[in-house]
Amino acid sequence: MTGPGDPPEGTPNGAPGGGEDEYRSVVFDESFVRAARLQEFSADERLGEHHSPAVRNRHAWMRLGGSRQAVLLVLLIVLAFGTAVYMGIRHPYKTPETVRAQPLRSAVVPLAPSGPVPGATPADLFAHSPAATYRIGAAGINLPAVVRTEHFSDGQIVSALTVAKDYLVRSSLDPGTLTGGSVRPVRLLLDTGQLDQFDRSLARPDDNGRDAATGWLVRFDPKQTRLADRSVRVNGTLAASELSPDALDVTADYTFVYAVRPAPGAPHTGPGQGVGKPTPGAASLVTVRREVHFRLSRENLNDHRLEVVQSSLQAGPLACSSRPADALRPLFAGQHAGQDRPTGTDPYARDRANPSLCGELASSAQPKPSHPLR
Repeated sequence: MTGPGDPPEGTPNGAPGGGEDEYRSVVFDESFVRAARLQEFSADERLGEHHSPAVRNRHAWMRLGGSRQAVLLVLLIVLAFGTAVYMGIRHPYKTPETVRAQPLRSAVVPLAPSGPVPGATPADLFAHSPAATYRIGAAGINLPAVVRTEHFSDGQIVSALTVAKDYLVRSSLDPGTLTGGSVRPVRLLLDTGQLDQFDRSLARPDDNGRDAATGWLVRFDPKQTRLADRSVRVNGTLAASELSPDALDVTADYTFVYAVRPAPGAPHTGPGQGVGKPTPGAASLVTVRREVHFRLSRENLNDHRLEVVQSSLQAGPLACSSRPADALRPLFAGQHAGQDRPTGTDPYARDRANPSLCGELASSAQPKPSHPLR
């Protein structure tokens, strides 16, 4: 039976204590082991100083793999964003320029009567004139049948026609506008790019084709003229067409017939005021034909505004010398133009300015009242 320190199969070679006796002379005590200094050479040191390492040394920042990828991703995003901003600023396509409002071009032509102006009550005058079948006021400005265009819907065309109708009502039918009152209702409908020209035309009217107040609206001189009847007779047409993919053209051709009489205490002699005294108590008719071209951009449709591009106004009975740039000064019942007749215009006379245009009011345009006042 083995001892407590022997292996189960006994000591080797059957000797007591096994082979321990061979190493008894080289056993180190604990103090010797602790005092010993051991050094193990690395594999690189064992191979020698001229050996090249099999694995390349990695820098500290390269060992941070996840952080480096995040930094590179951020740099790529910043670079892409900067490129997009640069291309947005320096792209090869030009930004479309904002279309500026065109200035109004206008013409005002007085029509002189061939004889004395008829006078009667307003009802008798209207009943025996070509305006007998005309509608009264805004009811005479009807919207036409609407057909959509390539770039504008039915609703947009209706909006354009409605703005044009509003302008005609405010500039041709409003009693305040007709008698020299506030022009704010008309001004509110104009494109903002035309407001300076409009204000200049009302403040300093001039018969130069650009700055006539009567190019924008119908106005009688309040010092000389009063409305005898506020029921203005109206007849004409409205039409809309596509001018461009971004604008509509609206044309208006209307005839307005007004009943007027002299203002109390107004002087009726002088240049442009005809010959003869007005018939007391008698009213007379003034016929005004307005042909107007409007332009409406998409922005105008949203703002309920328009541009008045071109305006042609013919009015009579007026004297040719009345110069109706600021206001209309009609001849009243019983007056006539006398020698103030339309004069010839010489297109070859380039050394002098041609006089203002003037036409002759046809006798068929004058009313033939059944009970004329004399």
